[in-house]
Amino acid sequence: MDLFDCGDDVLQYIYYEEGRYEYLCPHLRKGRPKRRKQKARKPQKTGILERVSIHQRPREVILKKRFGHWESDTVVCTKQQQALSVQYERTSQLIRLHKVANRSVQATEIALRDTIDSLPQYLFLSMTFDNGGEGACHTKIRDDYGIGTYFCDAYASWQKGGVENINGLIRQYIPKDALLDTMTDDDIYAIQEKLNNRPRKHLKYLTPNQVIASQVGH
Repeated sequence: MDLFDCGDDVLQYIYYEEGRYEYLCPHLRKGRPKRRKQKARKPQKTGILERVSIHQRPREVILKKRFGHWESDTVVCTKQQQALSVQYERTSQLIRLHKVANRSVQATEIALRDTIDSLPQYLFLSMTFDNGGEGACHTKIRDDYGIGTYFCDAYASWQKGGVENINGLIRQYIPKDALLDTMTDDDIYAIQEKLNNRPRKHLKYLTPNQVIASQVGH
C-alpha cells in the first residue's frame, strides 16, 4: 500500500484515529513519527497581522469541488539561505515551484505573485499558509488580487496536507542536503513539470497539467 496521493483528510485519519496509526504510518512516503497532541506544545506566536484561521475557509475548499484554492509552503535544504517556495492547487494538484534567495517575506511575496501571474486570475480564490513568518505577505496578496488567505492552527501544518505531500515528492529530486545554488531556474522548472505531468489516481489518471488546461479559458 502506498499513500503518496493522500491529502489532509487522510493524514488526519492516519494520525488521529485510535488504533490505526501503527498500521498506516509506515506506508507514508516520509514515514513521519506520531505527532504530539497540540495541548502538549507551547503556544506559537506568529506575529502575522490580520491572520484568518483555516477553520473560517469556505466549505468548498475542503470538498475540492472548485478550482482556485491553493496551499503554500517553503522547502529548505541544510545550512542554506536559498529555498523553494511551493504552491499547490488542491483540486487539480497542480504545483508551482520557485527558487528564492531566502525565506524572507519579500522573497515569498515575489514567488506568490509569479505563481498568480502564471495562470488566469479566476483560478486563484484562496491561499492557505502555515505559521512561518514568510506568510506575513498575505495581506498584500489578499488586497492586490482579492484572494482569501488562511492559516493553519499552530503546529498543525498537516492541515494543508496537499502541499505537505508534494514536498515529499520534491524531496525525491531535491534532498535536504542538495545544493540549491547549483540548480538553475530551468532545473527547478523541469522538476515542477515532471510532477505536473505525472498521472494521478485521484484525477482519474489524468495529469495536473491536463486537468488545469481543461479549466483555462472557462
